[in-house]
Amino acid sequence: MEAYEFYATPENGTIVIPERYRAKITSGVRVILFGQAPQKENSNNNLSGRKSDMLLSPSLKTNGWKFDREFANER
Repeated sequence: MEAYEFYATPENGTIVIPERYRAKITSGVRVILFGQAPQKENSNNNLSGRKSDMLLSPSLKTNGWKFDREFANER
């Protein structure tokens, strides 16, 4: 079984398979739908939703941590 992912907006209950996949899909298909809420555009940049979350730097609270270089380099 091959998997193809694409975004589509249903029109009257119909989802159109993109042209680039039509030749590859020659038999029945299993359909799993994931509804997606409209995303608000972020005013700080052109990215929105999960994509911008992936670009944010992680932050760690390191108060009270002691770094021991010898311990870190032990094998």
